[in-house]
Amino acid sequence: MVSKVSRQEVRVKKHKRLRNRFSGTAERPRLAVFRSNNHMYAQIIDDTVGNTLVSASTLEKDVKAELEKTNNVDAAAYLGKVIAQKALDKGIKNVVFDRGGFIYQGKIAALAEAAREAGLEF
Repeated sequence: MVSKVSRQEVRVKKHKRLRNRFSGTAERPRLAVFRSNNHMYAQIIDDTVGNTLVSASTLEKDVKAELEKTNNVDAAAYLGKVIAQKALDKGIKNVVFDRGGFIYQGKIAALAEAAREAGLEF
């Protein structure tokens, strides 16, 4: 009988392969995205030191207050605007996009496009 690998294990394996190709630096940090069944999280990370420079999620009170649901495409787009605004306030303009092993469509694509429109370059 063939055993089927879970989606989570496949995603983690994809993410490890992606992380071999790029990492965040002080000049160009990494925008890492994670989505769970209920929420989305985005952080901008400097991998040379291992510090999170900026973070935002749909768990935050001010973000959650603006949203009807926290796990749909509209929430992802709003989170993209929020993370981009926080990054620009800290002086971060160029980032490397890390989709976290998720497929670039739907929520992940909406977050990325909203962040680009708000002023982040990647």
